Amino acid sequence: MRTARRASNVEVPSFLRQLVKETEKMVTFFFKGGSREAGSPEEDNLDEEDALPSPYLERPILEKHTSEGGNDLGLNYAVASMQGWRAQMEDAHTCMSQLRGDLEDWAYFAVFDGHAGITVAQYCSKNLLDHILATGGIKANEDPEQVKEGIREGFLKIDSHMHKLSREDSWERSGTTAAGVLISPRHIYFINCGDSRTLLCHDGQVVFYTEDHKPFNPREKERIQNAGGSVTLQRINGSLAVSRALGDFDFKEADWRPQTEQLVSPEPEVYKLERTPEDEFLILACDGVWDAIGNEELCAFVRNRMQVCDDLRDICAQVIDLCLYKGSLDNISIIIVCFPGAPQVSQEALQQEAELEHQIDVKVEEEDPDLLYVIKFLAAEEMPGLPPGGGITSKRDCIISSYQKHKRVKSSRQHFPRGPIS
Repeated sequence: MRTARRASNVEVPSFLRQLVKETEKMVTFFFKGGSREAGSPEEDNLDEEDALPSPYLERPILEKHTSEGGNDLGLNYAVASMQGWRAQMEDAHTCMSQLRGDLEDWAYFAVFDGHAGITVAQYCSKNLLDHILATGGIKANEDPEQVKEGIREGFLKIDSHMHKLSREDSWERSGTTAAGVLISPRHIYFINCGDSRTLLCHDGQVVFYTEDHKPFNPREKERIQNAGGSVTLQRINGSLAVSRALGDFDFKEADWRPQTEQLVSPEPEVYKLERTPEDEFLILACDGVWDAIGNEELCAFVRNRMQVCDDLRDICAQVIDLCLYKGSLDNISIIIVCFPGAPQVSQEALQQEAELEHQIDVKVEEEDPDLLYVIKFLAAEEMPGLPPGGGITSKRDCIISSYQKHKRVKSSRQHFPRGPIS
């Protein structure tokens, strides 16, 4: 099932747009060399001729694409994605709650955060699992070490295959991060290559999350420098902000070096955890989520929403809205995978949510100069019962709805004032 949802219409503040533009100009000018003086002919020429097109839109694209599914073993999932402020949608994902053949009690989920184009992300979303399975390491008679090696080998093989395709078919020089999970009856295999991230919530706590691969991490920086590169402005050669990725073949041109010793490595880190009855849910998301909210905050927010909403698609959409309101300027994609131990809707939580929304409604009616004032006023208030991890920001749609309702009521009273009945 696939649906589309829209959030409220939001504009980026003018100062933020200007900050982005100025930063782009400074970085571009830095790598071109020369001084940067306000109003100089060089700067004017840069603006008109040499500046790259802005990666951001004047208004965000707020349409959300969602889907859901599950299997007969109690595993349910939902996924949602939104283009947001980015000029192009470069995220992709794969959701398979039940593999085929002898692996019908296995599941696979992954998010791919593309950059400099969508080609590699889309190709990986369609073909990465096939390359992993083709290694022969994933079998019904599970051997964890063979599974981990099969995943690693599958990544290297698809990257080598795409490198060949990019030369033969003149692919765009794009790349993608990859964060995935392979779930067997006994284990969860966490797969990470880049700075998308996966976490596991277990009995109300984040018990595991993958580590981002950034160029400034000591181990990553050492490999980059050994390959003849540098880390400038926390980027590889001042350009790429991730140190491991599929694709990005401009950074993999040293044919005499192994794949895993290039400036950008396609090698994933793979971790294995045993499944337990206390496992509640997994979250897989691109950095459009993680740039706006932390691991513990997101775990708490999703867990709280599960107690008042039984539609996983809606919970994914609420996370996207929360990240947008917190300032995320990137594409936003999230997958939530629920185990049988996930929280369920409770009457107590529903009652608390109703009381909170009534309290918000009363506050909005009391403070009515304009919507911005109302939001700022409520943000400064200490209101009990706000969703953990989300706070008043997560109730922005509720605030807007209440404000518009009271505005309509007051407007109708002005047009049709009550008077004495003759």
